[in-house]
Amino acid sequence: MSDDLEFFFPELNPAENGVVPLPAEEMRFTELKAEPVLDNGPTRVRVYVEVTAFQKRPYLEVVLADAHGDEITSASVIEPMSRKNVFTMHLRGPQKTGKFSLRARLFYPEQPDSDVREIEFEI
Repeated sequence: MSDDLEFFFPELNPAENGVVPLPAEEMRFTELKAEPVLDNGPTRVRVYVEVTAFQKRPYLEVVLADAHGDEITSASVIEPMSRKNVFTMHLRGPQKTGKFSLRARLFYPEQPDSDVREIEFEI
């Protein structure tokens, strides 16, 4: 890897802090967190997703569901450049408070899922 790319994407450098990029079948989530945005704007959730260092960029799919398990919104991230991703999901529909779940899937096309995680949270 060139020095320029290592500057912008240090997590892809296998020599940096003992980080070893993993093949697709060994990929896992290292963090999945949902944090409600509490301001005067529309109801939103900030989502934090971190995965292990990768040899090949994965695909991420995140689904936000209400207390009944019905999908409110979803996001797909195709081949993210970084192991750490933060994005905001907007809550649409009647439920704005209460219990919610966030389900994340880490995968590569044409292969079994590498990892699936689900967390619950309240607003």
